[in-house]
Amino acid sequence: MNKVSICFISFFFLFFFSFVNFMFMMYFIMNNKVLFLEWEIMTLNSSMVVMSILLDWMSLLFMMFVSLISSVVIYYSKGYMVSEMNLNRFIILVLLFVFSMILLIISPNIISIFLGWDGLGLVSYCLVIFYQNMKSFNAGMLTVLSNRLGDVCILMVVAWMMNYGSWNYIFYLELMKNDLSMMMVSSMVIMAAMTKSAQIPFSSWLPAAMAAPTPVSALVHSSTLVTAGVYLLIRFNLLLINMLFIKFLLLLAGLTMFMAGISANYEFDLKKIIALSTLSQLGLMMSVLSMGFPNLAFFHLLTHAMFKALLFMCAGIIIHMMNDMQDIRFMGGISFYLPLTSLCLNISNLALCGIPFLAGFYSKDLILELVSLSNLNLFIFLLYYLSTGLTMFYTIRLLMYLMIGDYNLMCIFNLYEEDYGMLSSMFMLLFMSVISGSFLMWMIFSYPFMVYLPFNLKMLVIYVSLIGALMGFLVSGMNIYSVNKFIMTYNISNFLCLMWFLPSLSTYGVSYYFLYLGQNLLKIIDMGWSEYYSGQGMYNIIKNYSIFYNIYQLNNFKVYLFSFVLWMILMMLIMI
Repeated sequence: MNKVSICFISFFFLFFFSFVNFMFMMYFIMNNKVLFLEWEIMTLNSSMVVMSILLDWMSLLFMMFVSLISSVVIYYSKGYMVSEMNLNRFIILVLLFVFSMILLIISPNIISIFLGWDGLGLVSYCLVIFYQNMKSFNAGMLTVLSNRLGDVCILMVVAWMMNYGSWNYIFYLELMKNDLSMMMVSSMVIMAAMTKSAQIPFSSWLPAAMAAPTPVSALVHSSTLVTAGVYLLIRFNLLLINMLFIKFLLLLAGLTMFMAGISANYEFDLKKIIALSTLSQLGLMMSVLSMGFPNLAFFHLLTHAMFKALLFMCAGIIIHMMNDMQDIRFMGGISFYLPLTSLCLNISNLALCGIPFLAGFYSKDLILELVSLSNLNLFIFLLYYLSTGLTMFYTIRLLMYLMIGDYNLMCIFNLYEEDYGMLSSMFMLLFMSVISGSFLMWMIFSYPFMVYLPFNLKMLVIYVSLIGALMGFLVSGMNIYSVNKFIMTYNISNFLCLMWFLPSLSTYGVSYYFLYLGQNLLKIIDMGWSEYYSGQGMYNIIKNYSIFYNIYQLNNFKVYLFSFVLWMILMMLIMI
């Protein structure tokens, strides 16, 4: 089977699967149906091995989005990875990734959730190290080890749920929510979700995973790997509402949102800016979940998936055209050379900012109005609104560098939109980025939300967005009023650009002292006292003794003594 045919077959299969899911989802949501299937695989001594499947409007809708985005990404990969020798292997890995996510989505059983969860971690490692170089290997190791912490938490959930006689967690959510075992289960689920969705202090793997090919980044950061933790918390939300740990998660998610927004403003790598924006939106979803709005978090998860996948695809075409250059300081004026890509990039960026009537507006505006309505403290309130302003800040800065500024790379590069397959896949997501917000709003919420607030509080989103846009314009360096020289002082930018030193803390910071201790132990004990008193020392002592005894055993002393006696006899004879 040649390269093109496996791409087309995968694309049509996933697209058809998405369409079927959409039809079933409409039927389920209109008739308020839930389907719980159990397939008995085998029975051994009255112990059943059962595969359970839960189909409701939420799992069907999420499967529809995952399969739609993955079909479009595979079609896009046909053009993006055209020079790749092992394209079939890449497509098969992406399909494995998607099937692991689907297994996780439809599972009401913690064992099959663990299979999907672990499949995501394993296949993401294979995809991050796809370009086999040292940077990819380091990023893959950081990704897989961070996710292993979450896997261990899920394993501990499996162990704690052995008290109940079944691993079908949906039966116990309402009934057992005040039980100690269920409290331990919910704590472990929160920990697992924090690692998979890269909340502080596990944030450093998300930008590092940008070492993967761009189609993988589009898939990972929109609807699969990073959203698995959010989806798990949505499913377990009944357990989490009254927990103290969930209030702590609200703080951590708010800080993640704020940290990612600030770091994106100091970053010059195009893919890392978009990755940090994903991290910021994940913090938003997790904090909304912590406030007890699972449907709203799910709504933002789906709208975000569309424009974030599109944003990565646009970045992929730009990087492709720039001969694999990712630094935004070398780009500029691309709207003249890549007009259709620039159109997609601008609309997806505006959807990310929450510009009215695009996909992001419906979820972000509703979230921020409910935050204003909730009885949260001032710190969380400020984190939400500052992060919203920072989103506008880094978006306008990115657009200024890419669209408005001068082209800063060598003029030998020929920029043109060559592959219409890639563009057609992007236009499909462009259409969804525009309409999915209103379409989901009408479908998920059966009654319209009316949030009544004072005028200034209602307009606060617009105020912070406009201030963020102005700041983004000022720091972009495209004007005489650039304030870059004031805010880019060395110490501050080092702290902010490096994600509050989280990558250093989670890699070199963790391993340095252990490695240093190991080196000293090796020098002092293994190659020092230990050698002196055991191996080498004993060897030297025995060797010296053996040499000494060897002299005796060779009868040299007898020969010397005999020759001395002979000389004495000879001397006496001469004297006589």
